[in-house]
Amino acid sequence: MLLKFGRRAAALALGLSGAWSSYSQPRENLDFLGGLPDFEKIRTMLPAYLEARGRSHLAQRRPEIDRIATPEDLARRRIWLRNFITQSVGGFPGATPLRARVTGVLDRTGYRIEKIVFESQPGLFVTANLYLPATGKAPYPAVLVSLGHERNGKVNEDWQTLLVNLARRGYAGFAWDPIGQGERTQFYDPVTKASRLGLHRYVIEHTMPGIQCLLNGDSVARYMIWDGIRALDYLVSRPEIDTRNIAATGNSGGGNLTVYLAALDDRIRLAAPSCWLTSNGRLMETLGPQDAEQSLLPMISAGVEHADFIHAFAPKPYLILAAIRDFFSIAGTRATFAEASGVYDRVGAAGRLELFEADDGHGYTKPRREAFYRWLSKWVRGAEDPSPETTVSLESEESLRCTPEGQTALLQGSETVYSLNKKRTPPRIVLRREQLAERVRARTAYTVSHGSIHIAKFGVVQRSGYRIAKLTYESEPGILIPALLFSPSSPAADKQPVVFVHGRGKSADAAVGGEIEKLVRAGHAVLALDTRGSGETAVLEPQDGQHYSRYFGDYSNTMKALLQGRTLVGMRAADIVRAVDVLAAETGVAPRQVFAIGKESGGIPLLHAALLDDRFGKVVLDGALRSYRDVVDSPMHRGIFDSVVPGALLDYDLDDLVAALGPARVRVFDPANAMGIRSGVNRAGAAGILSFFAQ
Repeated sequence: MLLKFGRRAAALALGLSGAWSSYSQPRENLDFLGGLPDFEKIRTMLPAYLEARGRSHLAQRRPEIDRIATPEDLARRRIWLRNFITQSVGGFPGATPLRARVTGVLDRTGYRIEKIVFESQPGLFVTANLYLPATGKAPYPAVLVSLGHERNGKVNEDWQTLLVNLARRGYAGFAWDPIGQGERTQFYDPVTKASRLGLHRYVIEHTMPGIQCLLNGDSVARYMIWDGIRALDYLVSRPEIDTRNIAATGNSGGGNLTVYLAALDDRIRLAAPSCWLTSNGRLMETLGPQDAEQSLLPMISAGVEHADFIHAFAPKPYLILAAIRDFFSIAGTRATFAEASGVYDRVGAAGRLELFEADDGHGYTKPRREAFYRWLSKWVRGAEDPSPETTVSLESEESLRCTPEGQTALLQGSETVYSLNKKRTPPRIVLRREQLAERVRARTAYTVSHGSIHIAKFGVVQRSGYRIAKLTYESEPGILIPALLFSPSSPAADKQPVVFVHGRGKSADAAVGGEIEKLVRAGHAVLALDTRGSGETAVLEPQDGQHYSRYFGDYSNTMKALLQGRTLVGMRAADIVRAVDVLAAETGVAPRQVFAIGKESGGIPLLHAALLDDRFGKVVLDGALRSYRDVVDSPMHRGIFDSVVPGALLDYDLDDLVAALGPARVRVFDPANAMGIRSGVNRAGAAGILSFFAQ
């Protein structure tokens, strides 16, 4: 049954109460929702929807955690988590020769620093510094130091201070440059001698290849975790190291990697991540998902919380280092500590999990470093080391350099995550239409329900020769889709209605004289819509120092969906299919009589929708991404994240969908490459589209 709301009912449905009266008259402004304060909830619709679903997923894991009561229960949970991580990252590479070499040594008072290069995979060079005590007797207990997201990597002041103080206390310390930092710039430009992404965009060097990895069913964490495992392989190969006493620590992104390595590698005896552990629940409500390597898919729908990484390390000693004024929620940290403490207590390891909080902000600051020294000494030497941290004479970037010119990209045979991921792209496969549809449905997590649809109307704009009705419809509970229905004053019975999906929203081509007007004047009714997260439902991202929005668009909500096993492509395809239901209700359209146009990023969900719903007749793609393989093959990309389907290239590419629909049904105009640059081939325009529709 079709439900239509009157003005008052529509206002109540959107929580407007008395606001309707101030907006009851038709206006030329087509962006009718953003003009009212009470309608601003539409901009938080998508994150609110995803956060509610996320909380529901995470609540379902609680009984499983409460059942952990014995070491055997803990072992099963550990195996489960390790399997999840391994599957999420696409599996780890096999161990290959490290080809490690010491490229220089710095002798300092009380310690020495070795400059080392090894290969975590053939051609993937890793630059590292090993700090060794110059006093005492080997073998020395060692600390594996995972670095945070600092541009200069191992040269950073906090890391040098930590590593030198460890060496002065009789510990070996080993730190390596993460991918995209220090000497391991992934997008190195030999002319500017800096990253092509800009000097201060080093964290984007993680997520840029990370999105490419997703298309192959992998994660950039595959490479970063494996670097850490191979760093540990190198460390334990050194005769100076006491392999029975290896600790791991790191801050921020290094805290994240410490958490991963501790959960996966039994050679680590002590773990102390700093300024990362909080909870997925709090992350969703505050910062949102972090960089690509920190977002293991589908973590939230699988029921993985930060505490699970601690459970996987239990009953060994674990120290959570936290900042009360961190941007990582301290409330989440405390909740994670409380849950994991309960597990430690139940398996007979009470007192082995500790939490240290400093009243400061993000970073491996002196209070946390000194807490780490005390705790490390307690578990390695049987008593806390109360001595304060000593000052350090910092080394220059050049003095700690491991490669001749300071960049692994300049070494012969050097690989990057991009180049290795490109080699992992599987060969094309040919699927029957039914098989392809099944794979597409699974990869996109596409679900849609038909039947009654709730439509609310918000007035009419009259133009010469046609009218524009403003409306919203409920795609699914919690998701309202704003739309504009353009109706000719004299409808043509032989002209099919058109669903119009523009990546920049329903108003992008809706101006007088625009493309939609030309379609309407030719006799077509046109329904232009804002798929969730676009147009007026787009989330207004604040300016971020790393420029994530510039490269990746709405990164937060796209990743929130992926973490729950959903995709924006699949959800937007459902929005588009429900638009056909709206047209059926408003125009009485017959099956297979709806035409559709997808422009720019709107073309990708439309293409998926057309494959999965037989009511679409002819489909036009204008300026849409040409293929997923282009994204993998291109060193860089921009604005494609919300169009990504994880693992798609294991089953299909976009041109496979075009081929399955057939040339009589689909016309591709002026496709774009991974950077959003159009080919200039076969430009469309209203005349070209109308000509195709008339064939």
